[in-house]
Amino acid sequence: MDRRPGASVRLKLTLSYTGFLVLAGALTLVAGWLFLTRVQHVGLVFVPEYRLSVARDFVPVAAVTMVFLLVFGLGGGWFLAGRMLAPLHRITRAARMAANGSLSHRIRLPGRMDEFREFADAFDTMLARLEAHVAGQRRFAANASHELRTPLAISKALLDVARSDPRHDAGELVDRLHTVNTRAIDLTEALLLLSRADRRTFTRERTDLSLVAEEAAETLLFLAERHGVTLETSGDVAQAAGSPPLLLQLVTNLLQNAIVHNLPRRGTVWIHTGARPGTVMLTVENTGDLLTPQRVSTLTEPFQRGTERVHTDHAGVGLGLAIVDTITRAHDGTLTLTPRSAGGLRVTVELPAAAPRTGG
Repeated sequence: MDRRPGASVRLKLTLSYTGFLVLAGALTLVAGWLFLTRVQHVGLVFVPEYRLSVARDFVPVAAVTMVFLLVFGLGGGWFLAGRMLAPLHRITRAARMAANGSLSHRIRLPGRMDEFREFADAFDTMLARLEAHVAGQRRFAANASHELRTPLAISKALLDVARSDPRHDAGELVDRLHTVNTRAIDLTEALLLLSRADRRTFTRERTDLSLVAEEAAETLLFLAERHGVTLETSGDVAQAAGSPPLLLQLVTNLLQNAIVHNLPRRGTVWIHTGARPGTVMLTVENTGDLLTPQRVSTLTEPFQRGTERVHTDHAGVGLGLAIVDTITRAHDGTLTLTPRSAGGLRVTVELPAAAPRTGG
């Protein structure tokens, strides 16, 4: 925003300090003058021309005092205003650097807590989060570009082969193109779902997570049977405040991830729902390989895949748990991933509970 130049805050504070100091000095001198010339005392009663004598002696001293207060107020006020505004200058420099794209700079204002330091600490926290968000967005954009380029490159290669070799089996080419195109569509829909959840452009409704879990389990039962995985659903009614389609996508992604990342045969997935005062919980556990805490901490990052997923017939697009994390945050909830000591993963989603129903 373009603004016309004006007086600096330092100058305004200096003039304010000086004005108050001169005003206080003037009031003090007036009080002294009134005391000497109006209050009854010996000099005023018995000394002829007392007021004239006092005026000759008092006025020069008062004038010198006012000049001194004016000069002292300007100098001292300018110095004090500079000292007081120094932290603000550091904050302003940091803000300008952030506006120019440098998010790694921190103010780190020393000293005890006051309004300036509280603001500086909040600004540093904002910069740290913004830097992490921007870095994540850049990684996401780079990974998304790479993931989308792969099926397109494969499609181009298949078409080039078909064009150079007309005798090539058309049925095989169509099947492979269909597979590649399906993967590209799945990835695009996942990216759109991430964008929608991140913008929070949805209506919150009362949604029972236990019913959502049952629906997701029925939908993925065929996939579980194909992988030799048993689904076990239990728990109580858990009324959450959220978007039914997004919450169904959340549970579906968790179950799909638990089924695919399981033991080759005789694996198990446990789905449990519950409620606490103010919150509802969904827990999905699965058997599987042993996972380290370091590995688990990266699973919600976009396009993170375990090597075991790449070699299955359900490779996915690498956005399953990233979508779960985004939907959870969009619903003001928390997502916790914990490796199971016996192998596999435990995922817990906590969401705000829906408000109790009111009225008749």
